[in-house]
Amino acid sequence: MAYDRDNIFARILRGEIPCDKVYEDEFVLAFNDINPQAPTHVLVIPKGEYVSMDDFSEKASAEEIAALGYTHQHIAGQKGYNGVAILSRLPLGETGREDWCAKGDCRHIQATLPNGVVLHNFYVPAGGDIPDPAENDKFAHKLQFLREMADWWDKPARRRGAQMLVGDLNIAPLETDVWSHKQLLKVVSHTPVEVEHLDRVMASGRWVDAVRRFIPPEENLYTWWSYRARDWDAADKGRRLDHIWVTPPLAESLRGASVLRAVRGWEKSSDHAPVIVDLAD
Repeated sequence: MAYDRDNIFARILRGEIPCDKVYEDEFVLAFNDINPQAPTHVLVIPKGEYVSMDDFSEKASAEEIAALGYTHQHIAGQKGYNGVAILSRLPLGETGREDWCAKGDCRHIQATLPNGVVLHNFYVPAGGDIPDPAENDKFAHKLQFLREMADWWDKPARRRGAQMLVGDLNIAPLETDVWSHKQLLKVVSHTPVEVEHLDRVMASGRWVDAVRRFIPPEENLYTWWSYRARDWDAADKGRRLDHIWVTPPLAESLRGASVLRAVRGWEKSSDHAPVIVDLAD
């Protein structure tokens, strides 16, 4: 997809459209939103010619990311395939990654935050289209990945202390995590075997579903809507594929959770919406 030099942000960057500027450097421009959704609502846009957040995530330099305020970074990526990143305004301590299924994929990283919390970022394989490991190597890979995750945490030493797990786990486990439980039972991401494997991962690490602490399991909740839908918002055929979990020592610090559904409707947005959890200091 080619960069549109006449898009509204490009025109703001060139000064053709005025803005209420609050900050500018060689990498970014920040200005007050003309339709604020909060008492302070500032848009920060990169000056590079990026067509989407996915494009920015793939191509931006460490300096450009730091200009957005995230000066501490731990990133692992395979161009055109998969990747995970931890971007922080606070210093990161010990960092690491695991090579699940011995494939050399960039699907996991971890970093220790200043308060001692160990943060894990995962990208579980999507699994292809056929929910049968005998017929679909991608689905077999997904199940093996989940088995290794469960085995890895099924050791007391790995469950010590406060930990958080975030990421695209590519599974919507609850009936209310999909637009139609009945119609998706044989669709990859909501099949019983995937849910069973994810449940084992959760049990092995004693994980707590942080988002469902505040948005009850009886309520429909999605974080992903397919690009194939002509009007994704009206159709609302979503799935909750993105998750945030915490271990029991961190659970009492939870203060709130939300899914920024409106972001899915931004121009050239990801098909995933951001998920946020608030914790006490």
